[in-house]
Amino acid sequence: MKRLLYLFIIAGLLAGCHRTDPRNPYNLPIANTIEIYQAQVAENPDTELVDLQEIIPGIDLFIPYATSQNFTGVPIYTSAKAFLCKPVAEALATAQDSLMKIGLGFRILDAYRPYAGTLYFYKVYPDTTFVANPAKGSIHNRGAAVDLTLIRLDTGEPLTMPTAFDSFSDTASHLFMDLPPEVLENRALLRNIMETYGFSIYEPEWWHYNFRNARSYPLRDVSFEELMNH
Repeated sequence: MKRLLYLFIIAGLLAGCHRTDPRNPYNLPIANTIEIYQAQVAENPDTELVDLQEIIPGIDLFIPYATSQNFTGVPIYTSAKAFLCKPVAEALATAQDSLMKIGLGFRILDAYRPYAGTLYFYKVYPDTTFVANPAKGSIHNRGAAVDLTLIRLDTGEPLTMPTAFDSFSDTASHLFMDLPPEVLENRALLRNIMETYGFSIYEPEWWHYNFRNARSYPLRDVSFEELMNH
């Protein structure tokens, strides 16, 4: 009975937002209120968006979308935070533990992204190789994708990778091989550790990884502040 009640709440609220919410122009099944989000989490706790700084104490965050230093030229997020669905965050924490044994760690560049960000990204740069099609939504909107690189724990310095983050070029691809041996090794190390713990590459972007069954997680358009305060 409780399960049916939650399903009824979610279905009703989603149907209402499809008719009236201009933030959802493609009528996707997006949780764009904290009430819908909470009902989803009550139905399936694995869909909870958890704060990476709580799951991985000391995790290095560098979130360009919380600044103007990104491809849009303006801040997209109001907080330099990173959230992922619980199983995704736990897998990343296990991967970080493994890296620490060799003196390395992750630097998180982006994680969960509210759907409003995807709409804006596509408006600025409508190339679906590098920017998700808002008619389908992004894996980032599901809290099941993470953008990241590797750092040395003793210095905090990042390992050299093929390009800077969000370099929309062929050089960013996993297929691009005309690179120094050290760079190829660093890219391969990141890929190997991520694939070991349940993530897969997005071929055009060396920094982007999707968790297994990523599309099974719901699309969200809930702000960081709502997640922190709910």
